[in-house]
Amino acid sequence: MRSAPIRTVTDLLYNFHWVVPGEAARAMQAWAGGLGPFLKRRGIRAIINLRGRNQDLSWWQQETAIAKDGGIAHFDAMLDSRKLPTQAMLVQLIQSFDAAPRPFLLKCSGGQDRTSFAAALYLIHRDGWSAMAAAQAQFDRFPYLHFPKTHQRWLKPFLDFAREEARCRPLAAWIADGYTPEKLQAWLDAHGLAGSYAAIFTTPTRSTRQW
Repeated sequence: MRSAPIRTVTDLLYNFHWVVPGEAARAMQAWAGGLGPFLKRRGIRAIINLRGRNQDLSWWQQETAIAKDGGIAHFDAMLDSRKLPTQAMLVQLIQSFDAAPRPFLLKCSGGQDRTSFAAALYLIHRDGWSAMAAAQAQFDRFPYLHFPKTHQRWLKPFLDFAREEARCRPLAAWIADGYTPEKLQAWLDAHGLAGSYAAIFTTPTRSTRQW
């Protein structure tokens, strides 16, 4: 049996974990710097940025410049951990999964909530509904530090909703022609989770840390 890779100080600092070793990883924003060497050491060939395109913010400018200099593909696929995603947001995420060279890095601000959600969806997109247990494990408090606030508690139940609504269809196909945030809202409300989200997404509430 292959032993787990030894975690480095920067792995801990940036909440870095492999979702699928050598293929997909997850992390937080590299707030402390050193993003270029961090990506190079792990052989990352693409970044899927879950904070969206924010060309007026310094973190986005630095991240995309470092990616360009390193020959790393950069994809913006915005999610909001407190607001239910639109169909277009999820379609963009799936398209990013398919287009990104491997290995790619999923990242948001803290690598805890949006990143857990995206990593879970990637596993189901990759391996089908048989990967449900592995996908749910992406929301574990340890080692991923997913401690959802009140309006972030819809994230993990989304998987049950999606499996129920998809009825064995592939995740991408169901998202493309069957998902709506209104259906998700109704399902959450019917399952006692009406307080688990803030609203259906319309526009982001901008802040340098959230976005």
